Amino acid sequence: MSENATHNIPLEETRQGEVLNLLEATNGNGNKLLYLESYGCQMNFSDSEVVASILSEHGFKTTREIDKADLVLVNTCSIRDNAEQRVRNRLTEFKQYKRKNPSMVVGILGCMAERLKKNLLEEEKLVDLVAGPDAYRDLPHLIDEVGTGQKAVNVLLSREETYADVSPIRLDQGGISAFVTIMRGCDNMCSFCVVPFTRGRERSRDPKSIVQECKTLFEQGYREVTLLGQNVDSYRWNLSSKGEIKNENEPTVNFAELMAMVANVSPMLRVRFSTSHPKDMTDEVLHTIAAYDNLCKYIHLPVQSGNSEVLTRMNRGYDRATYLDRIKAIRNIIPGCAISTDIITGFCGETADEHEDTLSLMREVQFDYAYMFKYSERPKTLAERKFEDDVPNEVKTERIQEIITLQTQHSLYWNQQQIGQVQEILVEGPSKKSEAQFCGRNTRNAMVVFDRGSVQKGDYVKVQITDCNSATLFGTLIS
Repeated sequence: MSENATHNIPLEETRQGEVLNLLEATNGNGNKLLYLESYGCQMNFSDSEVVASILSEHGFKTTREIDKADLVLVNTCSIRDNAEQRVRNRLTEFKQYKRKNPSMVVGILGCMAERLKKNLLEEEKLVDLVAGPDAYRDLPHLIDEVGTGQKAVNVLLSREETYADVSPIRLDQGGISAFVTIMRGCDNMCSFCVVPFTRGRERSRDPKSIVQECKTLFEQGYREVTLLGQNVDSYRWNLSSKGEIKNENEPTVNFAELMAMVANVSPMLRVRFSTSHPKDMTDEVLHTIAAYDNLCKYIHLPVQSGNSEVLTRMNRGYDRATYLDRIKAIRNIIPGCAISTDIITGFCGETADEHEDTLSLMREVQFDYAYMFKYSERPKTLAERKFEDDVPNEVKTERIQEIITLQTQHSLYWNQQQIGQVQEILVEGPSKKSEAQFCGRNTRNAMVVFDRGSVQKGDYVKVQITDCNSATLFGTLIS
């Protein structure tokens, strides 16, 4: 995924800060123990569930206790240098566990795999195996190779692999929201983004397998799914990149049609998606969202910059006017829809006036939320080859603070507009701050905290909003 996340899924960044995403759980049957950590975007978490499923067929069950694990896998994020350094530091920590348990196998998966395989395997000797995003089926073989004393590597990218036939093991036992990957890879070549090099070309998954996975999740008690792809708007089943039908005996399916298919699984199953691309989002998608109550009224539409010349350097495929046209369409077709975005500050050559254009676009749109980043140059990208990372870090820091300050005002504004409303909330569980309170999200993806009463996790409840801050709504449960 891209840090400077684009057409991608928002990363390890919170709306106005940073957190480390740690994925560990207990599940499955077997006599070998697997410890999984996942960093970065939602796609990585979804991939980790695929990995757990593949390895469960080979005798592994997952564990929360790293010191007891036979196999430790880290699903990595290569979006920013900071993300990579976190993973390196974590791998260094694992050495103490290997000293106590020399037979422990440590491996990295995902986006760092191809780029840093030689460094991590041979030079730094931090891992025993490396597997890229399309090589997870090969993990049992790679583990066997390590058992013979070899360093095992498979970072080959595929034009076909979607893991459509793998039933993911859900690592959040008792969860109510799940990720469902609908496509892999990316055909966009944003100049700052490493995704096409780490995840390969774009390919869509059979819609029948997607719908069946969503049905199974609903039957298991899940009440919300998020459809994942680097650019969900370019989902196209049975169509070539030129729009030609691949198989005359199968129907074609675009993203709007896929959303309708998933929405029809049950009116009690909420559907979200991530992430859209401004150059590909159609009015058909917006009309579909408007037509179904259970298609959440929330769209993440990365803009990256408010200046058209910067967008050209970023190779984003749209300009400021085109982006604002999509915002206008969302507001006209889906009144009350929440809109979030990604913003990069300090991209190569960004001037003070170009930065001001980003601030002015923010004032015009007034996003509900934003994922905000300082530009971080990534190896092998077009930006690294073509442009100079010439905006001083202190300038980037000043600009990102201006962006954060403005976004905080807009987030607070939109939350204040909801005070007094009665909203339907899907209960996620206890609030982080108090067991006496529950929390859940509304259709706009805003977090709502309320006294728990007698409701249960997974219930739909009515809550009247009584107060807020810039990040959270507070309300009263209505019987």
